Amino acid sequence: MAQITIEVPDEFAQRLAPFQSELSDIFTRFISATLLSETSDSESLPSIDMATPPATYQEVVDFLISRPTSQQIIGFKVSDQSQTRLQNLLQKNREASLSPAEKGELDLYEQLDHLVSLLKVRAFSNLKPSPEV
Repeated sequence: MAQITIEVPDEFAQRLAPFQSELSDIFTRFISATLLSETSDSESLPSIDMATPPATYQEVVDFLISRPTSQQIIGFKVSDQSQTRLQNLLQKNREASLSPAEKGELDLYEQLDHLVSLLKVRAFSNLKPSPEV
């Protein structure tokens, strides 16, 4: 396996430290889904234009940049507008009427959901149990 080194701000590196064992998998999925045009079952993976990412993606990034506490991570939910967009995409997916761009957007939301779920598990494990009375 090849090794790639990237430079990130120290603060960001500290925030990623708890996910060190998952970083390779997370970055591989992110790069495959958003930057590369890999094929799967003879079909191109749908992609989205990261120059103008979906609002939900930006919402999650903005939340993470705000340096949330473990409690805030556990309570994080995307906006009602983002939830409505996701519900619309899921409905179109059930009807098999997604455009390639919408398929890419839905795939990105799935990755975001996985990432946020991992963050919530880590945040929950970082909370100290309350003393028994």
